[in-house]
Amino acid sequence: MTLLEGAGITVGGDLPHDIQVHDDRFWARVLRDRELGLGESYQEGWWDVRRLDELLVRILTADLQSAVRSSPALVLNVARSWLTNRQTTGRAARNARAHYDIGNDLYLRMLGPEMIYSCALWEGADDLQAAQVAKMELICRKLHLQPGMRLLDMGCGWGGFARHAAIHHGATIVGISPAGEQVVEARRRAGDLSVEFHQQDYREVTGTYDRIVSIGMMEHVGPRNYREFFDRCGDLLTDDGLMLHHTIGSNESTRSVDAWFDRYIFPGGVVPSLQQIAGAAQPRWAIEDVQNLGPDYDRTLRSWHSNIEARWDEVPDYDERFRRTWRYYLLSSAASFRVRNLQLFQIVFSRTGRVSPVYDGVR
Repeated sequence: MTLLEGAGITVGGDLPHDIQVHDDRFWARVLRDRELGLGESYQEGWWDVRRLDELLVRILTADLQSAVRSSPALVLNVARSWLTNRQTTGRAARNARAHYDIGNDLYLRMLGPEMIYSCALWEGADDLQAAQVAKMELICRKLHLQPGMRLLDMGCGWGGFARHAAIHHGATIVGISPAGEQVVEARRRAGDLSVEFHQQDYREVTGTYDRIVSIGMMEHVGPRNYREFFDRCGDLLTDDGLMLHHTIGSNESTRSVDAWFDRYIFPGGVVPSLQQIAGAAQPRWAIEDVQNLGPDYDRTLRSWHSNIEARWDEVPDYDERFRRTWRYYLLSSAASFRVRNLQLFQIVFSRTGRVSPVYDGVR
C-alpha cells in the first residue's frame, strides 16, 4: 500500500486510477511475482480499476517493479531466453499460432473490417480505418513503390497491406505468415488482385524481390536470429532494392520480454532495440531513414480496446477470464507506449557497397 500511495494510487479510492482489491491474496502474489503476479491476479478477478491504463501509467512512471525483487519464475523466464533459441522455425510457427490463430471473429471485431494489425498513423485521421490506411500509404511511399514491382510482405497478417499495395500502387505482392488462419483469410479476401499468400517462415522463402516489408513481424524474430533475418533479406532483395521494417522497439537491448506477455500473449516474442537492429544489419545494410511513431500506438491500442469491448457479446466463444486477459494486454500495452517505455520504429534500409542516389525520405 505504501508503494501504491507513493505512485498516487489509493486502495479503495474514488479516482479512475484507484485500485479496488477483492482478494487479499493479491498482495502476496504481486510481491512474489511482480508484473507476472499483477497480470495474473487481474485475470483471476482479484482486483479491478476503472481506468486500467491510467493505473499502469502511474505504476510504470513510479518504477514500482524495481522496488520488488524478481521471483524464481521471472528469473527462469530470462534464463530460458538466454540459454535457448525460442524462435526456431518450428517454435516460431507454434508461437504465431498461439496469438494469431485464436479466432478471426475476435480480430475482425477488434481491428475493423480490413483487419489491419499494428500501429496506425493518426495525424489527419478521424477514425481507426483512416489511420490504418494512412499508415499503409506512408509505408508504400517510403518504399518508393512503383507499378509492376515485386514486393515481399513478411508476416502479412490478414493481407490488408498487400491488398492496399496492389490496388493503389500496382505492385505484385507475395505475403507470408506461419499462422494458418491468417493465410486462409488473406487468400479469401484477395479476389483477383496480383497477390498471393503462403503459410511459411521467412527462412523458407525463395525468389527475388524489388521491395521487402515487415509490419509487426520483427518482434517475433528473436535476438538469436536477428543477423540471420537480415542475411535472409539480403538473399531475397534485388541489388537496388529497398526494405522497411515496422516494429515495436525497446529502449534497452534484452533477450527476454515481460513474463506475463511471454506466457499469455506473445510466447517467444522479444521487442528489439535500435542498437540490436543496427548491430545485426551491419555491415551489409545502410539505414536510410528512422521514424518513431510510438505515441500513435497508444491511441491505436485504445481504439482496439473500445472496439472489442463494444462488440464482446458477438464473440461468445471467449470466457470472462479471456476477456480480462485481452483487456490487460491492450491497456497495459497502451500504458507502456504512453510513458515511452515502448516505441514504434519504421526503419528503411538499402544495401551498402554500391553507388546509389540519395534516399528521398517522406513523412
